[in-house]
Amino acid sequence: MRAWVSGRAWIAGQTWIAGRSPRQVFILGAMLAVGALAVVIIFWRHGSSQAAQNPAPPSIPVTVAEAAQTDVPIYYDALGTVQALNTVAIRAQVNGQIISIDFRQGQEVKKGDVLAKIDPAPFRAALDQAIAKKSADEATLVDAEKDLARFKTLVVKDVETQQNVDAQQAKVDLTKATIDADQAAIEAAQTQLNYATITAPIDGVVGFRQVDIGNIIHTTDANPLTVLTQIKPCTVIFTLPQSDLGHMREAMLNGDVQVLAFDQDDKVQLAQGKLLLINNQIDQTTSSIQLKAEFPNEDERLWPGEFVRIRILIMTQKNAITIPPVAVQHGPTGLYVWVVKPDNTVEQRGIESMPVNNDTTIVTKGIAAGERIVVNGQYRLDAGSRVDAKTQATAGGPDKS
Repeated sequence: MRAWVSGRAWIAGQTWIAGRSPRQVFILGAMLAVGALAVVIIFWRHGSSQAAQNPAPPSIPVTVAEAAQTDVPIYYDALGTVQALNTVAIRAQVNGQIISIDFRQGQEVKKGDVLAKIDPAPFRAALDQAIAKKSADEATLVDAEKDLARFKTLVVKDVETQQNVDAQQAKVDLTKATIDADQAAIEAAQTQLNYATITAPIDGVVGFRQVDIGNIIHTTDANPLTVLTQIKPCTVIFTLPQSDLGHMREAMLNGDVQVLAFDQDDKVQLAQGKLLLINNQIDQTTSSIQLKAEFPNEDERLWPGEFVRIRILIMTQKNAITIPPVAVQHGPTGLYVWVVKPDNTVEQRGIESMPVNNDTTIVTKGIAAGERIVVNGQYRLDAGSRVDAKTQATAGGPDKS
């Protein structure tokens, strides 16, 4: 039926054209062409309008960083106090007048250096007296020994009694004992004379001078002459929670434990040393353990009484996957990050992580090395969002918000 109608229309068209002039046929063809063009334009504009009303979503600008694989040192942080290895209050061991001060306040001295002198005259006189007493007793001993020799000769001839020989022998022995006492008195007097010169018992730095030249100094004075402090090496005392005890002991069993000292702002490293010991008991009132570390302190950047930040190297995590901490997000099911796929769309991926410091977080599950992780711009993302990813260097550095 449809073929028959089409055929009738074609025959009718041919009959109509056959009855018209060529001019009329041309005009009719032109009108049909213009109409077709108008229809095409209308449909094109309608499609463009629809496209304009529903444009493709633009790419979201984000900052990314690659997950790296590296060895990461694990530190424990603590607050510590610097202590001198030795502190000595320099006091007089004899009474007398100070005749010289041989140090400058704040001077670094060596063991045996002269710090001050007390008037030695009375002590030298006592020494001379002890030496003279010994000389006199030695002369007495010579005389007693000669008498003893004569008595022994006479007793053989029955001219002298044995009782007198024995008495003379006792006198010789007593004189020898007196000479031994004289020698001890000489040594004591020499010691007192030596005490008149005050020397440094250790290497260190002297503090304020509290007694001036010309003053009488006593062994019982409340204030010392000065205080000598040994700061090379020095120690730092710090505490950690009781829960860290096991890791600390395990680290010490593996060898020397490295300890770093930083300033109070935790920005500038002051010294590097090693852990000396863990105190032999736990403080039950604070549930903490006390530790001591030693530092060579050759440049004297640590000072007794100073508060410092301490970092103790517990272990080194080998081939760890690390990302910036700002990439880690908190969700209802746990921690996650936004991962940029090769087609520049993102996906939300759950992870397990361990924070190390302000710059590094170790990812133990969920991320592979080399994957691109969003570190800035996460709040605009949805699963499958297309992003315009830039590295931190290209974007002008890490996010500071």
